[in-house]
Amino acid sequence: MQRYFLEVAYKGTAYSGFQVQQNANSIQAEVEKALSVLFRQTFVFIGSSRTDAGVHALQNFFHFDTDISLSKKNLYNLNALLPADIVAKNFYKVNSDAHCRFDAVSREYKYFLYNTKNPFLQETAYYYPYKLNFQLLEQAAQLLTMHSDFNAFSKRRTQVKHFICNIHQARWLREKDCLVFHVMANRFLRGMVRAMVGTMLKVGTGNLTIKQFNEILENKNPREADFSAPAHGLFLINVNYKEGLLKEKVE
Repeated sequence: MQRYFLEVAYKGTAYSGFQVQQNANSIQAEVEKALSVLFRQTFVFIGSSRTDAGVHALQNFFHFDTDISLSKKNLYNLNALLPADIVAKNFYKVNSDAHCRFDAVSREYKYFLYNTKNPFLQETAYYYPYKLNFQLLEQAAQLLTMHSDFNAFSKRRTQVKHFICNIHQARWLREKDCLVFHVMANRFLRGMVRAMVGTMLKVGTGNLTIKQFNEILENKNPREADFSAPAHGLFLINVNYKEGLLKEKVE
């Protein structure tokens, strides 16, 4: 049996999330179904990074085992079966013990906001028509890199054993018509990026001071954080692996 990583990208608007769920459609369900139709057999997928309902991804991964020798043509045929809002980007041959979730060394997200009405951004960025202090947003982002326990920014219904995350980078950027929060860490908790964004926006509008923002982190109480930033502004942009793991792309 050969293990493959499958790289995908998707617009998450129409889906309940990345992982298979009962009584709801997901990215995984659509990709598993398309691959099963293509090869007329069942595939068991393991996902790299779970994304919530409505969240998008420029890069995410599954891994699966098969005795079929996959080719670039199979990727073309798979895309012909997938919905228009999901694309299969690449197959990679990997070692039999490679794991798309546990072998990831970091993940990167971007959250997009815009403050001038734009119908072309309404499903992929958060319309936030309020004045923001960019310098205060940057100060809040830098505070995130000084903490490791993000209990305050985790939703309660979660199965994690701890709330420790190593944030390698957190910053605010301006990209074209959007204000963008870019964050990279070894792992993320459920609802974490949206909670960070929602709470930092309160800092940017002057409704929270930097001192109060830091106290929320130190108090580790999610009731003090703001989880209101909607899902559609969030993109998983990269899942990063140790060098060499994805060296053998199927051509």
